[in-house]
Amino acid sequence: MIQTTPEVMNQITNDSDIRRAIARNSHKWFFPIYFGHYISHHSAPFHEQIFNLTEDQTIKHAVIVAFRNSAKSTIVSLSYILWAIFGIQKKKFVLVLAHTTQQAEMYMKNIKDELETNELLKQDLGPFRDESGWRAASIVIPRYNARITCASYQQGIRGLRHHQFRPDLIICDDVENLESVKTKEGRDKVFKWLTGEVIPAGDQNTRLFIVGNLLHEDSLIMKLKKLIELGQFEGKYLAIPFMDDAGKLAWPDKFDMPEKIEAEKRKVGNEIAWQREYMLRIIPDEGQVVHSEWIQHYKKLPALGYGDHRYAVFAVDLAVSTKDSADYTAIVSAEVFGYGEELKIYILPNLINKRLAFPETEETIKSHSKTFNDQVRIVIEKVQYQEALIQTLEAQGYYVEPFVPHGGDKRMRLSMTTSMIKNGQILFPPTGAEELIQQLTGLGVEKHDDLADAFVMAVLKVSSDDNENGRFTIPKIVDSEPKIKNERQADLARAQEDEYERGLFNAMMRR
Repeated sequence: MIQTTPEVMNQITNDSDIRRAIARNSHKWFFPIYFGHYISHHSAPFHEQIFNLTEDQTIKHAVIVAFRNSAKSTIVSLSYILWAIFGIQKKKFVLVLAHTTQQAEMYMKNIKDELETNELLKQDLGPFRDESGWRAASIVIPRYNARITCASYQQGIRGLRHHQFRPDLIICDDVENLESVKTKEGRDKVFKWLTGEVIPAGDQNTRLFIVGNLLHEDSLIMKLKKLIELGQFEGKYLAIPFMDDAGKLAWPDKFDMPEKIEAEKRKVGNEIAWQREYMLRIIPDEGQVVHSEWIQHYKKLPALGYGDHRYAVFAVDLAVSTKDSADYTAIVSAEVFGYGEELKIYILPNLINKRLAFPETEETIKSHSKTFNDQVRIVIEKVQYQEALIQTLEAQGYYVEPFVPHGGDKRMRLSMTTSMIKNGQILFPPTGAEELIQQLTGLGVEKHDDLADAFVMAVLKVSSDDNENGRFTIPKIVDSEPKIKNERQADLARAQEDEYERGLFNAMMRR
């Protein structure tokens, strides 16, 4: 990490004035001088990158993801906190945030231990403690007129001040965990907390460091990574896996023999945890069916009604309740081109994923179908009360096909679409299908999978009819706009709707 001569090292060791001057001006020097007891191996190039991020004050926001036991928290959530106060950055109010109160208390304990027991640090840069003592979650260092506060995600931080200073350095270390990222609601809550409470707690010159692991494709860290790449969030993103795709180790001095690597794997004891926490690959606990790198996007939808364009399809996965705990009604639309090996399914961005009652669902399907200028193939799963919807729409002149799941679970049915996803026969829009992609790549992790179910219905219906024995075409509908053919059909439709609602009511009463 630091290359120097024995003479310089001797001066640093024996001359406190030189030692203080070097340490205050460089975090890279501060760490080995005062935190040498944490060093058991030669550092790696990525450590230098982390130190550079802490020293470069032009970088307001930094997101650091690194494998477990990489020393990222020791450098950022311990050493940098103290150097930021004692060194040239002269921070006055450092706020450290964790997911739980226990984590926050641990960070504070580590900081207090250094300030109380690190003799060289106390000798050169102390004294640190005042006569009134330190509280459990917050300490004041009078000599530097500085405060360090550690808090959890659950605690309120609005309006925090140290005298006239708002937090000028905020460090978020592991503010998410596997439980909090399981649902979209949980992930969105953490993101809203960061943007609505944490960032506004600072001022224009506040620096923000986010440190953690990759837990989900839609986690806080991944959201910030995407925003940084799009230029919508000013900052730097640094990711350090245990080894890269070519097998090159990030920290070769610490893991210099295959036996040490195997010992680290055995210590984890779980391949999924190893991939997630060391290799920085996001895998659901049951194994990932669709990988994010398989997803391919189209830039522009081909011209409709010409060449090998065939028809539009949209699949409806119908929910049977509008309660907050119920599934959503999901509609996935696509345009279908070509046959056989030339088959292409272009997923459209006009997805629908909400809780709808039966009448709302019927009207949504009818209005949605009218947005297409070509023939529309409506696919609805034929189970429970969904069959009543099929009959109701057919009675009104819509072309509707039932989808009958022939055994297998969700994972098995989704796996039947993966070859088409990987080879680019299924293409996704540039924007507008993010929630669908999340459900596809996170099956088994996401709370809701209704869009994924509708996607599978659409794809399997199209692909199953596209074989060597025949090429499916939608039967011609005489009327340009679907309408009720006669009073008998209208009566039938109303009777089917009444039957559906009675069945739904009875089902709810039995719960």
